[in-house]
Amino acid sequence: MTRARALNSPRPTWGYIRSWLYTIPVASLATAALITTAVTTAVFATGPWQAFLYRLWGTTVCAIFGARVRVRGAENLQPGQNYVIVSNHLSLADTPVMVKSLPVPFKFLAKRELLKAPFIGWYLNRAGHLTVDRASLRSSIQSMNECARLIREKSLSVLIFAEGTRSLTGEIQPFKDGAAYLSIQSGVPAAPVAIVGTWDLLPAKDSCFLPGDVELRIGEPLSPEGYTIRDRPAFTALLEERVKGLLNA
Repeated sequence: MTRARALNSPRPTWGYIRSWLYTIPVASLATAALITTAVTTAVFATGPWQAFLYRLWGTTVCAIFGARVRVRGAENLQPGQNYVIVSNHLSLADTPVMVKSLPVPFKFLAKRELLKAPFIGWYLNRAGHLTVDRASLRSSIQSMNECARLIREKSLSVLIFAEGTRSLTGEIQPFKDGAAYLSIQSGVPAAPVAIVGTWDLLPAKDSCFLPGDVELRIGEPLSPEGYTIRDRPAFTALLEERVKGLLNA
C-alpha cells in the first residue's frame, strides 16, 4: 500500500481504542513529567543532564507509540560538527523519532508563538531552542538572522522540517527556503534527512497510533559555500532533491 492510498484507508477500530485508552494519555503524561523535570532542574542542572532528559523523552514516547526505529547513514554526521538538519515531515511522531535517533545533539526551529504554550513553551524557552517571529516579513528576517548568528557562534545544530507543516497526503511537499537561508547565512552545512514510516504509524490529522517500523535515512551534508542569500531557491531545490533521493533509496 502506498502512503497516498493510506489516507483513504480506514484505520482499525482497535487502533483508536488503544490510542485513546493508552497511547495518548500515557504519552501525554510522560511528556508533561519529563518537561516539568527539565524545566524545574534547568536552574542548576544543564548540559549533559538536559541532553539525557531530552533523549529519554524521545525514547520513552517512541516506545509508547510502538515505533521501532532504525537509522541509516549516521556516519554522515560527524561528532563535533554542527549542521542545519533538513527533513521531510509526515507525522506528530516525527519529533520523538528525531530526538531519539539523530546521532548529534540539536535544537528545534519553532514558531515563536509556541513559547506561550504550557509545558512545550516552557521547555523551548529553558532549553534554548530557536524560534522565528512570523508576525511580519521584517520580524521574520530579523529573527532568522539572529538564529543564523546563534548557530554559527554557539556551534549549534538545528532541525528544520522544511515543508513547513506535516504532509496531508503522505507524499513530500515543496520545501520552504528557511533551511537554505540558515545554512547560507550561518555558513553551516545542511544535512538532508528522510524519515520513512511515521505516516503509517500516525497520519496527519488522525489520532490512531499503530505500531510499526520507522527508518531515518541521513544523507551527506551539503556545503553552502559559493551560495548567497539570493541563491537560496537553488540551494532549497538541491536539498529537496536530496531528501527525495533518500526517500526513494
